[in-house]
Amino acid sequence: MKKQRIGMIGYKFMGKAHSNAYRSLPMFFPKAPKLDMAVICGRNEEAVGQAAEQLGWAESMTDWRELLAREDIDVIDINAPSDAHKEITLAAVKAGKHIFCEKPLALTLADSREMLQAAEEAGIAHMVGFNYRFSPAVRLAKKLVESGRLGKIYHFRACFLQDWIIDPDFPLVWRLQKEIAGSGSHGDLGAHLIDLAHFLVGDVKEVIGMSETFIKERPIAAEMTGLSAKGSKDGPRGEVTVDDATLFLARFDNGAMGNFEATRFAAGHRSTNAFEINGSLGSVKFDFERMNELEVYFTSDEEDVQGFRRVLVTDPAHAYAEAWWPPGHTIGFEHTFIHEMLEFSTAIEEGRLPEPNFRDGVKCQAVLEAVERSIDERRWVQLSEM
Repeated sequence: MKKQRIGMIGYKFMGKAHSNAYRSLPMFFPKAPKLDMAVICGRNEEAVGQAAEQLGWAESMTDWRELLAREDIDVIDINAPSDAHKEITLAAVKAGKHIFCEKPLALTLADSREMLQAAEEAGIAHMVGFNYRFSPAVRLAKKLVESGRLGKIYHFRACFLQDWIIDPDFPLVWRLQKEIAGSGSHGDLGAHLIDLAHFLVGDVKEVIGMSETFIKERPIAAEMTGLSAKGSKDGPRGEVTVDDATLFLARFDNGAMGNFEATRFAAGHRSTNAFEINGSLGSVKFDFERMNELEVYFTSDEEDVQGFRRVLVTDPAHAYAEAWWPPGHTIGFEHTFIHEMLEFSTAIEEGRLPEPNFRDGVKCQAVLEAVERSIDERRWVQLSEM
């Protein structure tokens, strides 16, 4: 089959992660579809040109509309800021391109539904970037739940804790502006937790939440890249228009209970993305900071050896392990994107819908907005209302 010719819009944090995935895929998954890193696109001509050379793209350009008009491009990868997702996606759908879009799919549920409808009517492959699904330990947790080895699921509890903006003089980056990001820790971090809950436990039935913005104003950013930024604490300041922390409770369709916490104000937590699932026959615990491990407990163990055991997911019995290193030799954050792009490119070649796709993005956005409504109205909100 011919190479899939990729045009990528965005070149910073996620742009590097995606580029590394495209470059690494054939080295470690030789049977994967062949990819052509054709064009990288960004607004700053000099910066995107440097990115093309550094990240391994054949060509760079600054106008994404011109990119979409090119007949030599099959796939569009969107990792630009969240406020650009809808416009680029709808145009890419119209151009007949397959689409990978970073999360959140859109700023609103209505926009995400419009994107899903357009993509489905066009019959293109579409995928949303929930990369943590592709951690081998998460795949093992999924296997244990689906096989019934944990029994009836009672609880899902999850937290995503960071501290990178705890300094009140950290600049006002785009992730702290609602018109660009959509929401703060809730949509940025909490979205990953919601998707993992959907993937592992099932659909959410109802939610109730609370949120807080601890620092109301910050210095205007003079420069920003990824999660870093520069600005003068003595210069002009702007309003923070998103949440710094959001917590919510949930009930799942299958009767399980859930609690979720997303914050950027947990001192000492650089990026603690963790969950625990409790069932009638056992439990699992996962923390992405120790991503190669899953803690597993079974009630059927003999009493004198009961307790959580550490399962190292680097043996060939585990997802994706056969492509990497000998048992005990670990993988990292970047590998989740390689696995993600393996699913995306393979689905395109096989003519099927990748997972997770825009349907999952819509489901996640529905929960995000249900939580926001519950906070505004101080009540439980049913997902059927959304």
